[in-house]
Amino acid sequence: MKPFIILACLLVTFAGGHAQRICATEEYSRTLLSLRNGEVLSTETDLPARDTVLNEIITIPVIVHVLYNTAAQNISLEQVMSQIDVLNQDFRLLNTDRSIIPAAFKGAAADSRIMFCLAKVDPDGRSTTGINRIATSKAFFMADDAMKFKAQGGADAWDNKRYLNIWVCRIFGRTLGYATPPGGDATKDGVVITSNVFGTKGSVRPDFNKGRTTTHEVAHWLGLKHIWGDDYCGDDGIDDTPQQKSYNFNCPSFPRLSNCGESTSGDMFMNFMDLTSDACMNMFTLGQKNKMRAAFAIGGARNSILRSYQCDASLASGGPIPEDSIAVAPPADVISVYPNPVVDFLNIQCKQLQTLKGKTAMVLSVAGKPVFQKVLQNNNEKINIGNLPPGLYMLSIGDAHGRNNFKFVKM
Repeated sequence: MKPFIILACLLVTFAGGHAQRICATEEYSRTLLSLRNGEVLSTETDLPARDTVLNEIITIPVIVHVLYNTAAQNISLEQVMSQIDVLNQDFRLLNTDRSIIPAAFKGAAADSRIMFCLAKVDPDGRSTTGINRIATSKAFFMADDAMKFKAQGGADAWDNKRYLNIWVCRIFGRTLGYATPPGGDATKDGVVITSNVFGTKGSVRPDFNKGRTTTHEVAHWLGLKHIWGDDYCGDDGIDDTPQQKSYNFNCPSFPRLSNCGESTSGDMFMNFMDLTSDACMNMFTLGQKNKMRAAFAIGGARNSILRSYQCDASLASGGPIPEDSIAVAPPADVISVYPNPVVDFLNIQCKQLQTLKGKTAMVLSVAGKPVFQKVLQNNNEKINIGNLPPGLYMLSIGDAHGRNNFKFVKM
């Protein structure tokens, strides 16, 4: 049996009330490498390879899988967008707190020329908002990749050759998030973040309310190690990150001197790959930039992203599907909507007595425009949609207290 392995950032509260971050990325990577027994996983793709161009801005399409069991976990579009904004600021050195980088390290701070966008085209060529909302019966997930599979209450990964998958969910215990290193299992490839440290708005909490957990984990996804190399006085393989004894927590005072390095400037604790609080992280170095961009070179595990055009909405075959809203009553698994695809009549059936009476059934187009509405009178109803043009629609059933949404195809 293979040993249980995880790559995780953990939140630990110590005496004094400070929340502290622990990340097991490098341990996961070493374990994963030993399990492969030296095997190099294929990065072949049906997209033709090309190399990066000097000073090219690389744009990575992102699909955010929001897995929710409660309304609070169904984070808003504004919260999702705030995280995308943070990624673009941090990876382009446009973050306002770059001004507090100590003078000793300012010369090393780098614009990685990597950007992120919510995907506009899904794997089937349809329009998407870049947010995949999934109501789950699981109150929380362990850091064991279950959230990456629909069969386990999560959401299946979208094609990792074209998208960065980010799963946002409630993770059990003190885990903040984790990421897969380049070259791993495509069905598990991506980043997992617990919902209350994702972005800067909504339900986020101190000391992780500036979106830097996701910045840190996405950098792992692009191949960076922790700045101390996950070893006592270790080496992260980057020349311009000073050697330091170990990780730093909270917000140290500059200079934070290490007995490992020769530099009088001490530790680069403000680097995104240390474990300080969000407010104290503000830079990648030139060496880290080059390491991350190398993942996109010919033969690199992320090269196919250069041929991904999922950020171009003009390539989609239709408008975006309205976002799912959380269902309060009745539960989605109590309602049956069939057949799907449908030609003339869509059947709505409920297994509980008197649940649907008085509820409104509304059919919406892919652009979110209501095209049909009916007040339900009992638990077995038929809706005549024979006059609708063929295409993808959403059926929304409920009232002011909550709704259930079902996607269906009209033939």
